[in-house]
Amino acid sequence: MKKVALAFSGGLDTTVCVPILEEEYGYDEVIGVTVDVGQPEEEFEEAYETAEALGLEHYVIDAKDEFAQLCLDSVTANADYQGYPLGTALARPVIANAILDLAQEEGCDGIAHGCTGKGNDQLRFEAVWRASDLEVIAPVREMGMTREWEIEYAAEKDLPVQGGNEGVWSIDTNLWSRSIEGGNLEDPGYVPPEDIYEWTDQPSGETELVEITFEDGYPVAIDGEEMDALELISYLNEKAGSYGVGRTDMMEDRMLGLKVRENYEHPAATTLLNAHKALEGLVLTKEERDFKATVDNEWSQKAYEGLIDAPLVGALEAFLEKTQERVTGTVTIKFEGGQARPVGRESEYAAYSESAASFNTETVDGIEQADATGVAKYHGFQARLANQSTKTKEKPELAADGGSDE
Repeated sequence: MKKVALAFSGGLDTTVCVPILEEEYGYDEVIGVTVDVGQPEEEFEEAYETAEALGLEHYVIDAKDEFAQLCLDSVTANADYQGYPLGTALARPVIANAILDLAQEEGCDGIAHGCTGKGNDQLRFEAVWRASDLEVIAPVREMGMTREWEIEYAAEKDLPVQGGNEGVWSIDTNLWSRSIEGGNLEDPGYVPPEDIYEWTDQPSGETELVEITFEDGYPVAIDGEEMDALELISYLNEKAGSYGVGRTDMMEDRMLGLKVRENYEHPAATTLLNAHKALEGLVLTKEERDFKATVDNEWSQKAYEGLIDAPLVGALEAFLEKTQERVTGTVTIKFEGGQARPVGRESEYAAYSESAASFNTETVDGIEQADATGVAKYHGFQARLANQSTKTKEKPELAADGGSDE
């Protein structure tokens, strides 16, 4: 008896994969696995109903807490990709690891997904799964399935799908972000309607202040009320989303080289990243901030690729952990006009002196203002020399090309 675990959503792709894995790949038993990283309840209902109609053994694994913690880990790295907070990319390794653990517990011989050969998720899932000795199967990619073929196949097999119509848009939702793509959004010039958004309201003239408390780089409280990671993210998604915070409309470069139009909603992520950066600006030195920007970028790139467990990431996180020892304090965020804008920050570790920076004080820790004269004389000295040399040297005339009129 050959058994395979399938990453199962109950949608068209994964529903079609069930009989395909039996008929084309020779598996005697398929088990469906759905991992909860904060999807809407209706998605689980769809998975339950479809699995029941297929007679599929179905498992649901709750990984919300683990995923929420990874989201807050990403805040310490100010993680984004081409300007938007990472969401789906962070969720995929969590999902992949949960499915792999169950597949091994159930004695499966193989593990499968319903991703296409054009997207990022196939790479993120398989980066985790190929570390095991299970057969990795990607029916949609390997058989070159199209949406039209899947719809016809589902009708022929009388599979429990609504004619393949899963809505106008392709939507992926988790605790940290909501992505919307497909349909008319594939046209970069198409202006999306307001109804693509569910987490964010249209910005209004209303404003509100919230205070976010950080300890060692991690947000731990809102307006003085302590919350765990899951509670804090859920609270800010609702609060910030009501002010229209966290919308991104962009052209994204995927790992395989394709450029795609993506729309995202990420209210909590936007708020926390803005607050964290503001606090780092207060407590870290310029050298730390400059170097950390490189570390943050590398961490974000590996996370986008689904390689959060790569050795490089572990090394980067050692640096992040050291810098975050002083990222403790509070940041006041103002929700206004679709923005989450830092308007105040405090920390006992501030690398800042109000008296030193003030225009109303004469000295800086015993250093007189006049002491800066020597620095000012040297500042730009080498550049001035280089510029002067080009002014005093005449360019030589170009030699003739050696040609003749004959």
